[in-house]
Amino acid sequence: MDFENDIDIDRRLGERLKAARQRHALTLDELAQRTNVSRAMISRIERGESSPTATVLVRLGSGLGLSLSALLEEGVGTGPLARRAQQPVWRDPASGYLRRNVSPRGTGSGFEIVEVELPAGAEVHLDSATGAAALDQQIWILSGRLVLTVEGMRHDLAEGDCLQMHLRGPIIYRNPGVEPVRYAVILAAGSGAFPGHAA
Repeated sequence: MDFENDIDIDRRLGERLKAARQRHALTLDELAQRTNVSRAMISRIERGESSPTATVLVRLGSGLGLSLSALLEEGVGTGPLARRAQQPVWRDPASGYLRRNVSPRGTGSGFEIVEVELPAGAEVHLDSATGAAALDQQIWILSGRLVLTVEGMRHDLAEGDCLQMHLRGPIIYRNPGVEPVRYAVILAAGSGAFPGHAA
């Protein structure tokens, strides 16, 4: 399903967030405290009245033990093969970056692959919720250039470069070029959950 063309995305995303919060028996106030996202904002998102940014979704997802991929997925698993037309796509309303969940859903695999296109000059700041588990991921640049700042350490990446990192803090993705940068994100988590930094 193509998320960027779906007029019901905000409503369905809100429903999934609310269901996840209720499964964890968290109040709006408790989730707000855990994620540093205001209670009012969480309430608006759950009612489908707000289009949350990647920054907000990552904080909420990590506070609930969910990856951005899990929040954006629709329906049942695809089995071992995910055709391109079946791969959920979502565009961040703040940065304009386009995110595709490439991996087949519902297989129980211990890793996932995400493809991202970040527009020229765009920048995305992500940070986990308080107490979220560290996330092991690799960034592989398919085309263009990406400046990645992980917990204060800057990495200038060009086509073909691959960076491995254990994420425990803030991360900034920035495209310094005049063309979009495309990259693959490969995530793994020993706990079986993906707490959600991938951008």
